[in-house]
Amino acid sequence: MCGRARCSLRADDIPRACHRTLPHPPSLHMDRYRPSYNVSPGFDMPVIRREDSSNSEGCVLHCMKWGLIPSFTKKTEKPDHYKMFNARSESIDEKASFRRLIPKNRCLVAVEGFYEWKKDGSKKQPYYIHFKDGRPLVFAALYDSWQNSAGETLCTFTIVTTSSSSAFQWLHDRMPVILGDKDSTDTWLGSSASGYKNVLKPYEASDLVWYPVTPSMGKPSFDGPECIKEIQLKAEGNTSISKFFSRKGAESGDVRQEKKLSSYEIIETELPKDPSEEAKAEKVENDLKSSACPHSQDATKVPVKRDYDMFSADSKPDWTNNDKVRSNPIKKKEKGKAGDDKQATLFSYFGKR
Repeated sequence: MCGRARCSLRADDIPRACHRTLPHPPSLHMDRYRPSYNVSPGFDMPVIRREDSSNSEGCVLHCMKWGLIPSFTKKTEKPDHYKMFNARSESIDEKASFRRLIPKNRCLVAVEGFYEWKKDGSKKQPYYIHFKDGRPLVFAALYDSWQNSAGETLCTFTIVTTSSSSAFQWLHDRMPVILGDKDSTDTWLGSSASGYKNVLKPYEASDLVWYPVTPSMGKPSFDGPECIKEIQLKAEGNTSISKFFSRKGAESGDVRQEKKLSSYEIIETELPKDPSEEAKAEKVENDLKSSACPHSQDATKVPVKRDYDMFSADSKPDWTNNDKVRSNPIKKKEKGKAGDDKQATLFSYFGKR
């Protein structure tokens, strides 16, 4: 796909960029051409096409609008240049909009470079693609003419695209058909009915390079050298705060998982033991107790029988000394206080009786 380009060449440089030998070919509507660093469908751009009644060397520098409007479009219809600004090379000989243009309506488009966007989630980062040595790129294109209801003739063109080269696939799956030498431009501009297919392939040479540029050039109104100024991309770890939180969430999930696993381990250690193993452990414990206290075994064999009267006498309280039986720390304190004050108390009254 190719939807933005830089076309700031001078009119005199365009035929030479397309490997045309005639220094000053005839031109048409070149007064409409406005050099720009950010051209998009609907802009007027110069193309090189063959003259209607000449050989392959005869060419015309013709300024047309980017975005094909087929000649069979209704005269009352408003032209939409974004509908056909690209034509897939794999199907140009199948679709009626392009098939009838192949024999005589092939042309060349010269630009300094083009732009492509790299998708990164919801964001898109534009890149500027150009030749390393700065020479212009030449694209294969098809053109047509259409007449509106007012009788005005509008000439338009579409850029032919193909699958991306192996080095370009990381950025996009499509790229324009780049004609890198005179032979390929002659083949495409010539009158051969089938030889043109040989040039419809990805450009695999290593002299095609790219670098990131400002996202501001995504607006068609943004123009100037700032469009092609290289920028430094932020580190991946700082590009999105959502990535930061997602990473933190993953770490906390790991911690929770570790805690969950540790709780499982505790549960496993607290499971009841086998009955046979528990009996063995109890027997060992009893043996240890018996070896530590040998007299306890004899005591259990000869139980001691106490006399009931003796037990009753021991357990019956002595009412002769009520102060001792009913005494507690608080009462004792009160008694001591009473002795010091030499005042009669209720306890002393009943004691005398």
